[in-house]
Amino acid sequence: MADPRELGISRLIKASPETVWTIYTQRTGEWFCPRPWTTPVVDWDLRVGGRANIELASPEGERHPHFGVFLEVVPGRKLVSTGAFTEGWVPQSGDLDFVRIDTFEPEAGGTRYTSIARHWDEKTAAKHRDMGFEQGWGAVADQLAALAEGDTK
Repeated sequence: MADPRELGISRLIKASPETVWTIYTQRTGEWFCPRPWTTPVVDWDLRVGGRANIELASPEGERHPHFGVFLEVVPGRKLVSTGAFTEGWVPQSGDLDFVRIDTFEPEAGGTRYTSIARHWDEKTAAKHRDMGFEQGWGAVADQLAALAEGDTK
């Protein structure tokens, strides 16, 4: 990424944008975090200002809730969310605040899925990178692709 505050991954998925969008939004718990972790709670209201809440669970039973809102929703093409606010535009601070931008663009008979984490500053982006951003978000993009490509067979 050209901007040092941004981290991102991209995959060409052999499924239509509509299929990838459906898997992304309706089967989120199946792919949203790297296995063996799970996403037992997905509580989304897919509209601007709607809640974007999830809970991640470790294999040992640790639970990590994340609360946020959607900033932009373009059905079938784009989702933008952040944990900097909760539903009702209530600000919340965190040590890893960023805006997540997911896009679903037609390409080569499939979908170019891109996910970007846009951080407030370079230090936070570096921390996220050092936590294993590329491996983690790459793994979930692969899991999303496997589900979407499986739906087209």
